[in-house]
Amino acid sequence: MGECGAAADVNSNVLLSAGTGDAQLDKAVWQWLSWDKNQKTKEQIQELLRAGQLQELRARLCQRLKFGTAGLRAPMGAGFSRINDLTIIQATQGIYRYLEQRCPGLRLRGFVVGYDTRGQEASDCSSLKLARLTAAVLLAKEVPVHLFSTYVPTPFVPYAVQQLGAAAGVMITASHNRKEDNGYKVYLANGAQLSSPQEKEILRCMEQSLEPWAGSWHQHLVDCSPLRQDPLGAICRSYMQGLSRLCWHRELNQRCQLRFVHSSFHGVGHHYVQEAFRAFGFVPPIPVPEQQDPDPNFSTLSCPNPEEGESVLELSLRLAEKEGAKVVVATDPDADRLAVAEQQEDGSWKVFSGNELAALFGWWLYSCWRQRAPPGASPANLCMLATTVSSKILRAIAQQEGFHFEETLPGFKWVGNRAHELLGMGMEVLFAFEESIGFMCGTLVLDKDGVSAAAVLAEMASFLHAQGLSLAQKLSQVYERYGYHLSRTSYFLCYDPGTTEGIFERLRNFGCPQTYPGSCGAFGILHLRDLSRGYDSSQPAGTAVLPTSGSSQMLTFTFANGAVATLRASGTEPKIKLYAELCAQP
Repeated sequence: MGECGAAADVNSNVLLSAGTGDAQLDKAVWQWLSWDKNQKTKEQIQELLRAGQLQELRARLCQRLKFGTAGLRAPMGAGFSRINDLTIIQATQGIYRYLEQRCPGLRLRGFVVGYDTRGQEASDCSSLKLARLTAAVLLAKEVPVHLFSTYVPTPFVPYAVQQLGAAAGVMITASHNRKEDNGYKVYLANGAQLSSPQEKEILRCMEQSLEPWAGSWHQHLVDCSPLRQDPLGAICRSYMQGLSRLCWHRELNQRCQLRFVHSSFHGVGHHYVQEAFRAFGFVPPIPVPEQQDPDPNFSTLSCPNPEEGESVLELSLRLAEKEGAKVVVATDPDADRLAVAEQQEDGSWKVFSGNELAALFGWWLYSCWRQRAPPGASPANLCMLATTVSSKILRAIAQQEGFHFEETLPGFKWVGNRAHELLGMGMEVLFAFEESIGFMCGTLVLDKDGVSAAAVLAEMASFLHAQGLSLAQKLSQVYERYGYHLSRTSYFLCYDPGTTEGIFERLRNFGCPQTYPGSCGAFGILHLRDLSRGYDSSQPAGTAVLPTSGSSQMLTFTFANGAVATLRASGTEPKIKLYAELCAQP
């Protein structure tokens, strides 16, 4: 042991012997300082202990990571409630234990690992390092690992799981979250994210596997084990070839006079979006140079979330004006979501909402199906999906055109698994979306995918441009045909879970116990749905149709005038989200 390591252990022993007076905290401190081999995160706990920061220690060490709507996600740093080397090892040990029990062919099928470009120097933590530790845990147990040799878009992991026939896969990413965060997104063999019953089982397996096993810290296995393979080249080629199933106007694309700008938001998307455009026959989009390369600090952005609109698209819009490009596409840092802006005739820019883009994608993908279908073919076997907090525009299109539409709970873990079930029933899933600019075009990937969505959007814009139409003009036509759907989404930041819970409990006990509000201002409430409690007043027995999730907060109000509003606690960020929509008749 080196001098620094020996000094740290002596330091730890002195601090441990003093104790905090809290038996639960003392045990957690002992476990952390005994198990953690990352010197920087170990020192963070030692410093908090020396400073007597007991409240902060309890927050970091007496709580554990839980699965939200997109896997495990938390700030990077020391503690069992944060993303770091030790918690990623614990999570992977839990998944290995789960798969060992549930997947007899685990050592034949292997496991896929991908990662984005996030990192935090203060904690010696990066997505690459966490991916290597994930791989090391599995390699030490003689499980073949398909570890990408460089960063990839999140959708490449579920795609690779299906293409390689792997038992499962993990993507190390926090998507569009702030720079301090990272995450751990799990996909099972069907290529969809974990659903709630599986999450609970894996959490139990994690609780049984907290202490790192011999070999779990051995990152060198990634470099020397014959069980480690790099799927990058084969998966990238296969994915780009698969995109051809979504391309219907290649010759038109090759002649396209419309110019596009793309921002990858300092993330992984640049190379892959360029290749996707080429796969569709386009000249690649003009990249925003300041945001083209990965940067874990997201230096040019106040927030790495393209959903925030024009304020975070400033560099893209100015470049588009300079280059004469009429359409801007932006992928979030892990390239699973897509923002779109279009220059209007007066020179202003329209940034489309996720719901507006879904209206266009829904129209486009159904139109492309109708174009290729035999005359008189019935669309009864087709399906589109949306999360329950998203616009009802797909439902309106489905009702007129005769195809099937379903809603799911928020989060693509619900969408992807339901799409997989529908495929098993012989249905064709054309499109699925969530209002937070997450789109699944076809079933190349059973998750939202900003790379394929960017290429499909470009083809749609090119097609409309050839007809003398803009995206905004076509959106108006879609609403004229299927009914205007006016939506508003917003959010409130709330960093205290207790405050969030108190807000929802007050609404459940409004005026008197177990009574929901009967009106909001001058507007009467006709029905109320509380999926945290499994209650829906619109159903004969008062029982909600959608699955109940006691771990998340979500209330939906249906007003007498037809408006629908949902208040929901985010599963990935410290936000209370508000979704409202008013649907008109065609």
